[in-house]
Amino acid sequence: MVILFLVVFIDLMGFGLIIPLLPFYAEYFQASPDVVGMVMATYSFAQFLAAPMWGRLSDRVGRRPVLLVSLAGTVVAYIGLGLVDSLWMLFAARALGGAMAGNIAAAFAYVADVTTPDNRARGMGLIGAAFGLGFIAGPAIGGILAGPDPLNADYQTPAFAAAGLSIAALALAAARLKESLAPEMRARALAKRSRWLQFRDVLRRPKVGLLIALSFLATFVFAGMETTFAMWSRRQFGWGPEQNGYLFASVGFLAAAIQGGLVGRLAGTFGEARLITHGAVSLAAGMVLLPFSDSLIVLAASMILMVYGFSIINPSLNSLISLQAGKDEQGSVFGVSRSATTFARVVGPIWAGFLFATLGKDWPYFGGALVMAAVVILSLRILRR
Repeated sequence: MVILFLVVFIDLMGFGLIIPLLPFYAEYFQASPDVVGMVMATYSFAQFLAAPMWGRLSDRVGRRPVLLVSLAGTVVAYIGLGLVDSLWMLFAARALGGAMAGNIAAAFAYVADVTTPDNRARGMGLIGAAFGLGFIAGPAIGGILAGPDPLNADYQTPAFAAAGLSIAALALAAARLKESLAPEMRARALAKRSRWLQFRDVLRRPKVGLLIALSFLATFVFAGMETTFAMWSRRQFGWGPEQNGYLFASVGFLAAAIQGGLVGRLAGTFGEARLITHGAVSLAAGMVLLPFSDSLIVLAASMILMVYGFSIINPSLNSLISLQAGKDEQGSVFGVSRSATTFARVVGPIWAGFLFATLGKDWPYFGGALVMAAVVILSLRILRR
């Protein structure tokens, strides 16, 4: 578990290097806000297509080989990103990176392999903390490497640095990561039906379908915020990549602290279902507050509410989803779940970019608050069950 934590942390630190820069990178090639949303969505669309394949493959051949192959592909994607000289090449580089990032289904399945039902939420929280920690150092380093001026930013150096971090994660996984899935479980997975039939069957399970729907909606809203925030901060505060990098680093620190230190204890006290409702309310409140952020204090309050809400929803949903799946289908079920959340990262940025371009910079957040109100209502169904 410790080695997987480190692999995910290093890999996500490389991913974090890029995230605050991408909207500025796209605007450098004259992309409008709605096209920026499409650039962000391309990564997630490729991940949406690849996640079930990676998850099902990990059930058949094991988690370790899937993680190794996809990490190697990630290195290639980051190198390609550093060599981009046109908008279409930016789209292509992000598509390859997204396809390789579908491996996160295998990482979640790895956690399910090595945890018990009683400590599953804690395990999912630790992987969530690895994500958060990656976003502490990554965005800050990426922002420093790119510089504070959005008109003269250095986009190549952060991309090549991200490639170097992925090489480090690959080397660590190759040297130290052990296989978590027993051979007999792999043999049972070989007899399973096609990917699309499994996709349909997983979503038809009443409890699992509702949990995946909630995960989709929460990610839809948060991805829209992530996509448009850099453009919003540029217009609201005159910020560039460096300032956004520091803010995303702070977001990562808070997410890591919540998921690594609080989620397990909160789930043991209140249960995952109540945490989902609580998190949805908090995320909705943060979305409403963001457009009124005319100072750093108000902005900080908005971000804390949003990050807290999203950080307790995700591991709680992943824990409940894993408890609905058999030991020999964790990868497949998480592949479907990951596809749903990555599809949310396709349509969420496009939707938010459209609202930004047509109604104004504040509307992605008002719209997100309304969606989260629906999540609160749906999550109450879980509590009743």
